[in-house]
Amino acid sequence: MINYKCIDKGKTLVKNIATQNTNIIGFGEMGIGNTSSSSMLMSYLCDLPIQECVGKGTGLNNKQLQQKIKILTQAKEFHGVLTDVEEIMATFGGFEMVQMCGAMLEAYSQNMVILVDGFIATAVFLAAFKMNPSIMKNAIFCHQSDEKGHELLLSYLEVEPILKLGLRLGEGTGCALAYPMIESALNFLNDMASFESAGVSDKP
Repeated sequence: MINYKCIDKGKTLVKNIATQNTNIIGFGEMGIGNTSSSSMLMSYLCDLPIQECVGKGTGLNNKQLQQKIKILTQAKEFHGVLTDVEEIMATFGGFEMVQMCGAMLEAYSQNMVILVDGFIATAVFLAAFKMNPSIMKNAIFCHQSDEKGHELLLSYLEVEPILKLGLRLGEGTGCALAYPMIESALNFLNDMASFESAGVSDKP
C-alpha cells in the first residue's frame, strides 16, 4: 500500500507554501539511485519494455548499464503485472517520489503553476497525472534531460519541454533555467504594447 504519510507530507508542504502568496512551484530531485525507480514507474505506467526506459543515470558505462537493465528486468518479472497506480508507486517509488506526487496533486488543488524538472520529476508527474488527469492543465515541462527514457516519457504525455540542453544535473536545474523565460513570457503577454494599442494598425 502506498505510504499516505508521504502523500500527506507533500501536500502539507505545498499548503504552507501557498499561504505565502506563491502561485508557482518547481519540482526537482537529486537523481542518485532513483532513475531506476523512475524507469520502473515509466515501464509500468506507459506499458513499455524496461529496456526503453533505462538510461545511464549518474554516469554508468555500457557494462554497468546492461547490469542495471538485467536487475530491473528481474524485478519486473518478480512483481509481475501491476496496473494500479498507487500499488506501482508503493512498489517502486521512494519516499521522496511519493512525497513529490502528493505535493504535485496539492499544487494543482491550489491552482499553482507546476514546473516539472527532469526524468524523475516527470515520472512522478506521470503518476500524479494518472491519479488526476486535470493536473496537466497546470504543468510546464522545463527541460528534456539526457536520460534515455525522458524523451519517450515526454512524448507519451504529449508535451514539449521549454529547453533541450542535454542536461543531466537534477536538483531542479531545469526549473531554475526555465523560470526566467516563463516570467519574461508573462511580462510580454501582460505589458507589451500591441499594434493596436501603439497605434501601428491605424497608420496608413
